[in-house]
Amino acid sequence: MSTTEGSVMSPKVLMDTGDEPEHLLVLVHGILASPSDWTYVQAELRRRLGRNFLIYASSCNTFTKTFTGIDGAGKRLADEVRLVVKKKESLKKISFLAHSLGGLIARYALGVLYSSDNCNEESNDAVTSTTANLKPVGSSNVGLIAGLEPVNFITLATPHLGVRGKNQLPFLFGLPILEKLAAPIAPIFVGQTGSQLFLTDGKPTKPPLLLRMASDCDDGKFISALGSFKWRVLYANVSYDHMVGWRTSSIRRVTELVKPPWRSLDGYKHVVDVEYCPPASCEGPHYPLEAAKAKEAAQNAPSTQRSLEYHESMEEEMIRGLQQLGWKKIDVSFHSAFWPFFAHNNIHVKNEFFHNAGVGVIAHVADHIKQQEMQPESTSLITPSL
Repeated sequence: MSTTEGSVMSPKVLMDTGDEPEHLLVLVHGILASPSDWTYVQAELRRRLGRNFLIYASSCNTFTKTFTGIDGAGKRLADEVRLVVKKKESLKKISFLAHSLGGLIARYALGVLYSSDNCNEESNDAVTSTTANLKPVGSSNVGLIAGLEPVNFITLATPHLGVRGKNQLPFLFGLPILEKLAAPIAPIFVGQTGSQLFLTDGKPTKPPLLLRMASDCDDGKFISALGSFKWRVLYANVSYDHMVGWRTSSIRRVTELVKPPWRSLDGYKHVVDVEYCPPASCEGPHYPLEAAKAKEAAQNAPSTQRSLEYHESMEEEMIRGLQQLGWKKIDVSFHSAFWPFFAHNNIHVKNEFFHNAGVGVIAHVADHIKQQEMQPESTSLITPSL
């Protein structure tokens, strides 16, 4: 166990919930944040979901700890989850709800916590080359997360494809000069995490971390872990989110962005569209020699064209890897909110006073979880009411 064990378990965190809970729901905050960001969500989920759920807000990566890299933060989260599971022997199921960078940290933690229940599957694969490390997997897998049955993996405005590229980091206004300067400057302000988000980490012949996380590799069985969940759900801000673009948070190509309806779904204000995307048939991500050369050229002799070619190739490979799995994609639009420019924090109601426009989103999340909990094992992911 990591040294975080002594600080993550407090009487307040594992408060008496009456009946012993069977379902652990882990809340993972974003960059420069803390468990207090989940105050409203935690209370609302407890009210709506009942005593069978233990709603746990992760506390191992607060504030500047999120600068130490997605991998480092993911390992700490994995240690923390293991400790919670050890303390609560009644737990049988596990789900994750993550905001922003927390979604990437959670995805890394899944690769660490995943174990296959296929006794014929070797736990350690031989690594022969960089390309061999990136092995495609099927659209569904059977396994456990921290020894528990994985149910829901839900992200809110998470940059699954990183933040490099046109409008992926919206506060740069899509200006090429600012997007070009942001990549080398980001590590100065947000450390290793910045390099990973801008896909500039690693060596020229080694895939960036986010690409490795789009498949199974020697770092972890990331796609197998994601595939073990019954439901994978993305909530993405269509507009007014200045931190995370619509494309990266919904794992879509530019050509796949279709203007959603303006009208909210009945009972869920600002939730405007729900789409189920089945697994795509493809070979999964690769890191061919051309990509390695493009990365080396972009790093050694930076130019707008070289950087664009490198990023486009990496983004396509990440999409191919992640779209091997089925996703439920929910589009959110705060265009009619009093403060629409707070979209990034509205989506998870960071502060109940300033960001209460997102209460409809949280209600949708809660109802999704509750509905799936009540459905038979064989029920499809597609639910007409949500």
